[in-house]
Amino acid sequence: MSEGGSERFVRLEVDAGIGMIRLDRPPVNAMNAALQDQLREIAGEAARRDDVRALVIYGGERSFAAGADVKEMAAMSHADMAARVEPLQGAFDAVARIPKPVVAAITGYALGGGCELALAADVRFCADNAKLGQPEILLGVIPGAGGTQRLARLIGPSWAKDLIFTGRMIDATEALALGLVDRVVPAADVLPAATAWAAQFAVGPVRALAAAKQAIDRGLDGSLADGLAIERQLFGDLFATEDREIGMQSFVDQGPGKAKFVGR
Repeated sequence: MSEGGSERFVRLEVDAGIGMIRLDRPPVNAMNAALQDQLREIAGEAARRDDVRALVIYGGERSFAAGADVKEMAAMSHADMAARVEPLQGAFDAVARIPKPVVAAITGYALGGGCELALAADVRFCADNAKLGQPEILLGVIPGAGGTQRLARLIGPSWAKDLIFTGRMIDATEALALGLVDRVVPAADVLPAATAWAAQFAVGPVRALAAAKQAIDRGLDGSLADGLAIERQLFGDLFATEDREIGMQSFVDQGPGKAKFVGR
């Protein structure tokens, strides 16, 4: 039995090095406590598994995730939520900390917790008919799973405040213009496009990709000097890897882009 109970709302599917974190709580993947706990569990598994080189997060054709389970939250007291908010954030943090490339494949609605889950990915591919937003203010609360922090870092504080203060939904065109999503494609192409993006890393240099992600993410939390120190350390550490030897020797012998990395 999982941390979230016997009913499975999140699963990990793996094929040829590409993992899919699949949300499956019909009709719109409302994110109750059980789903959140399973998401943390699955993110940890994906981070640990050597056969997972990159990940796609997908909620199905109808909806990525339309937010928290409001009925469940409405029944919670202040004490209940005080105890719940750390596991809530922890689920999304677990996704953000996966040391591998992660792409969100957004279809339908990505609202509230759904938008926050997309923000925890490295890049976001979006259907041309999708709707995104942080509508928590309309419930008398604020985003509580990273939205106030990750959204502001991604699109800037002014636009983050506009979306969070108003709670309005935006379409794919505006999301792309704001930088909230990185690519907009027809709805039928979202999952294939996201999978193709992830597939390019299936035989990539695992340690170098993890180091690049760590350097960028940790560097954003400090000063430029702090970020450069992080980069310096990680760059130097990669010279102890087999993939670095393979990559550089391949470049010398064959030119760029032909190395066959082994993930060590």
